[in-house]
Amino acid sequence: MALVLALSACGSNGNNEEAASGEAPLVAEQELVIKASNWQFDQTEYKIPKNTPVEIKLVNDQGAHGIQIKDAGVKLNAAKDSKVVSLDAGTYEIKCNIVCGTGHLNMTAKLIVE
Repeated sequence: MALVLALSACGSNGNNEEAASGEAPLVAEQELVIKASNWQFDQTEYKIPKNTPVEIKLVNDQGAHGIQIKDAGVKLNAAKDSKVVSLDAGTYEIKCNIVCGTGHLNMTAKLIVE
């Protein structure tokens, strides 16, 4: 019985490591830079290709801002300013996710994936 337990424990280590490591990280084929200043993004619409790894970067030109791209799993700020994603076709909403003043609620844009 002890031999069976020892063999099963040894054999399971590799599987646990593979499960813990998850999927390989995406390697960006393109880059999208979103620039934020007081109460606006530099564009009202951004476009990227569908099902293509794209690195989305946030640059704060003025003020302290972050972004959240609804339904895309993207949340960026000064501490984490980029993320690589591959998205299905559609239109996604970009919002500032750091309260930045009187124009904060109007600080939105669209990400069009086609």
